[in-house]
Amino acid sequence: MSPRFSTRQIDAFIAAAQLANFTLAARRLGLTPSAISNLIGDLEASFGFALFERTTRKVALTPEGREFLPSALAVQRQIGRASLAAADIGNRAVDTVRIAAPMAVAALLIPPIIADYLAVQPRTVVRIVDTGVEWLADRVQIGEADIALGPDRAVAADISKIAIFPTEWVVWCRPDHPLALAGATIAWRDLRDVEVYAAGRDHEHSVLPQLPPESGAARVRPIQIVDNLSTALGIAAAGLGVSFSPDYVAPLAQALGLVKRMLVAPRVVRQVTLYRPAERAISAAAVMFGDYLVASLRTKKAGEALVIAAPAVEAV
Repeated sequence: MSPRFSTRQIDAFIAAAQLANFTLAARRLGLTPSAISNLIGDLEASFGFALFERTTRKVALTPEGREFLPSALAVQRQIGRASLAAADIGNRAVDTVRIAAPMAVAALLIPPIIADYLAVQPRTVVRIVDTGVEWLADRVQIGEADIALGPDRAVAADISKIAIFPTEWVVWCRPDHPLALAGATIAWRDLRDVEVYAAGRDHEHSVLPQLPPESGAARVRPIQIVDNLSTALGIAAAGLGVSFSPDYVAPLAQALGLVKRMLVAPRVVRQVTLYRPAERAISAAAVMFGDYLVASLRTKKAGEALVIAAPAVEAV
């Protein structure tokens, strides 16, 4: 039979794993240490293996406990999302919209628009679903999000896309980096011998395949690919290398003291895109917020001229 466990057991396990102490875990959860011990003991009995090595002073995860922790965290996150969904369903007086977005878009583009929208539609709740660029369409496809916003990518036939505004692919580096001192533009071939840190594999899957062989872009290989853009930009700000990304992350990059250099030969233009279901109906609130989002971003970007002196490549 498959092991059975409760959300209380999972919460107790995660708290004890993170704090390495049953007493501190009990304080976090508002329980007694003996209750934490019993919950974890029952979980271990269900699994048939120990999750912790216990001593009189502390507890430490066993190898099996360390292996189980990522799955437990995933369960906890999913339960949290289910709880929010249940609360939204139970409160029909409030229109709830879920929008999936990658970190930079979620932090820089969406929140000001939510604030403006709620000023005129106060009965709407907009929840941001953090996700990687590669999962945007999937979040909409499985119904975890009503709509999604991010760089353009190929999608299945049951997802529709609305192109909102173009954004160029650029390099971010410290002002004293050799690439920053070399001029306002950088050719792709100039990155071949530079320590480049990339966030995710969007450049690998959606940008590099679109560039001609003579650009030398195929030989640009980041020395490390991290999960979060803030990490890649932070590494560049420390002078350990450079990072590249769409231009819309400028507020975050500039706050870290980084300067922008345009990537040319050729220039690459991505479209920031709204994703929504093509065959499945979404709520009127989601449609209204999506339309407001598109109009707001287009209005904002209309005054920001995108000057392209050389031919550009549309990367999808």
